[in-house]
Amino acid sequence: MQVHSFCPLCGGALTGDRPQLCTGCGAPHFRDPKVGVGVVVRDEHGRLLLVQRDVEPERGRWALPAGFLDADESPQAAAARECREETGLEVAVGELIGLYPAGSGTSFFLAFAATVTGGRLAAGDDARDVRFFGPDELPPMAFASTFAAAVSDAAVE
Repeated sequence: MQVHSFCPLCGGALTGDRPQLCTGCGAPHFRDPKVGVGVVVRDEHGRLLLVQRDVEPERGRWALPAGFLDADESPQAAAARECREETGLEVAVGELIGLYPAGSGTSFFLAFAATVTGGRLAAGDDARDVRFFGPDELPPMAFASTFAAAVSDAAVE
């Protein structure tokens, strides 16, 4: 059963069932709420770790290391997994920074503070690039939810 006929992001037709895919921008649309998780990692100079997306939606824009929570993992474990997959870095996941609405309002994003414990910085297979940015050099961000998490974390420091 199709909930929407058109993509709320670009207006393209939606096809499929779980998830529905936009024929215009390729964005997935889920009928049930999805939980996104990610980490806010800063280096010793206070610079923020960001990943340049190489997949739709928002290909080419930057985001926190993040992804979807799988059925049998904790939000913290999922956030650490996504960081490792996207950046090559192992992290210790700390306190919850915040809960943010994401997408069309049927999903949400949990942002956690994290510190690097190992690994080697390298873009994952769904990323064009990965690097640290200072507060005055943030690139175009992909999602309002990850931007809000990054900004709220910077305000706390």
